[in-house]
Amino acid sequence: MSFSQQLKEATKHSWELSLNHPFVQGIVKGDLPLETFRYYILQDIYYLKHYGKIHAFAAAHADDFAVSAMLAEKAKLTAEAELTVHKQHAQILNITEEDLKNFKPAPTAYAYTSHMYRAALSGSLAEIVAAMLPCYWLYADIGRINKDAKPKEEIYQNWLATYASDWFQESTQEQIDLLDELALEASEKEKEKIKDQFIIAKEYELAFWEMSYTFEKWLSEKD
Repeated sequence: MSFSQQLKEATKHSWELSLNHPFVQGIVKGDLPLETFRYYILQDIYYLKHYGKIHAFAAAHADDFAVSAMLAEKAKLTAEAELTVHKQHAQILNITEEDLKNFKPAPTAYAYTSHMYRAALSGSLAEIVAAMLPCYWLYADIGRINKDAKPKEEIYQNWLATYASDWFQESTQEQIDLLDELALEASEKEKEKIKDQFIIAKEYELAFWEMSYTFEKWLSEKD
């Protein structure tokens, strides 16, 4: 079993909870309220802006220039592709420039991006990649598993199609392969650090669905 598969196996329960979360299943079935999806899109636009920056951090950490170039290009393409899709979503969901200007991330969105920055600032390249990988891998699985789903809402069809696309599936596999390659040179102690980064990031992926589904707020903002 490859190192990446070992990590996925270690997060098996979290993975199943993510795939079957009512937020995801609501998209697949087409009955998720659009207001809930709108909340998610706002949070995810914030997340993706930082996710692109984490790719840039990873590129700077790489000793192999080919890996640096790949990560830098992936930062650009991933951000452009997903933010373009989100821009289309924003138009449909009536998300205005004023909404984006006044946006404040929910606790989970803020904590998740902070986790990745911690990996970027204090971890190895493998740890950074491990912190980024669950986002790729989970969305790729959702797209692949639900590629034949036909939710009535076109916006949900487009969302699923993005992650089922050959481009996204191949991009995900590149990240998986990169982590496996980096793990070959890692000590057992280093592998434990890599594993920790992956597991925590995967937990945040699950928490992101729950955040979106429950319209998570900061404690001081609750009635």
